[in-house]
Amino acid sequence: MKVQLLDLREQYKTFRDELLPKIDKLLYSQQFILGSPVERLEAEIASYCGVEYGIGVASGSDALLLSLMAAGIGPGDEVITTPYTFFATASAVVRLGARPVFADIDPASCNIHPSAVEEKITDRTRAVLPVHLYGRMADMDPILKIAARRNLLVIEDAAQAIGAEYKGSPAGSLGDTGCLSFFPSKNLGGFGDGGMVVTNRLDLADRIRMLRGHGMSPKYVHKLVGINSRLDALQAVVLSVKLKHLNTWQERRKENAGRYSRLFRHTDLLQDQTVVLPAEIHDDKDGNIHVYNQYVIRAQDRDGLRAYLETQGIGTEIYYPIPLHLQECFSFLGYGAGDFPESERAAKETLALPVYPELTPEMQAYVVDRINAFYRGG
Repeated sequence: MKVQLLDLREQYKTFRDELLPKIDKLLYSQQFILGSPVERLEAEIASYCGVEYGIGVASGSDALLLSLMAAGIGPGDEVITTPYTFFATASAVVRLGARPVFADIDPASCNIHPSAVEEKITDRTRAVLPVHLYGRMADMDPILKIAARRNLLVIEDAAQAIGAEYKGSPAGSLGDTGCLSFFPSKNLGGFGDGGMVVTNRLDLADRIRMLRGHGMSPKYVHKLVGINSRLDALQAVVLSVKLKHLNTWQERRKENAGRYSRLFRHTDLLQDQTVVLPAEIHDDKDGNIHVYNQYVIRAQDRDGLRAYLETQGIGTEIYYPIPLHLQECFSFLGYGAGDFPESERAAKETLALPVYPELTPEMQAYVVDRINAFYRGG
């Protein structure tokens, strides 16, 4: 059996007939930059995320960059974030001449630990940038309380977490801005790059809209030095169609996550922590929703297991093999090995298994069987 990490072709079959006439209509219009398709999607995503405003941009990376730009982050400023995340989280800070200050993660969630945030605040700190990793939101209440007490901005990196909730509040709705990615592999993915900033703050929304179009308003009048970062109309058409299916796809991801847990419990791999499953959250009790953009286990001899699964036709991925504080390009920050032990341990142990909505129970059983075979023989 072959089990890919992600199979977008199967997903495409479910909405192809709905999408193609809308793309043809757009192609006939020949209007590809911003316009009504983007405005419609901005309103739809804002409503989905429980906020007033959505601003479509060219990527999730630009959503982070533009949020920081709109907040006035620049040289001499510090932004507290996690070293265990995708590169763009910290690179957006560095590109503005500011300094990313890393705080270690909670090993259970792999999200930034609130107590570590408080320890890193200085008189140069301007913002906290929590990441909702793998589709699970960070512990936001203490982060928001710290930020309010110290007069700091909160910018949510929700690139992997559209549809996730924290105590009933959607990802992107709790901070000053929320940053979404529509990279094809995301739960809501386009047919190329795309992103969006969501916010309840009109001042930031207006500023980001201006900044995404070279700081121009009106035409050829530049009030700010911005960038060119606009969501294409084609992507907006695709995403509007896919958004209608997102809740169904999220439910299937959660069902697949639950099935993995049951399958692993029929082995003895959990007893001695040969394999550690993602910590479960209880939606009904706490109002928390994990949307499983990735299903990530911890595994002994992770690299050996991954190599073996490849021979068995099973796709996996490591998010992320090198924490940001150990990346060569960030050596100027002065961090070294051992500075963030939980992030470093996660980088050595974590492995993402296939969890996409179209995954079949038989495929999942095969994945768990092969993992058991690697450790126990057979």
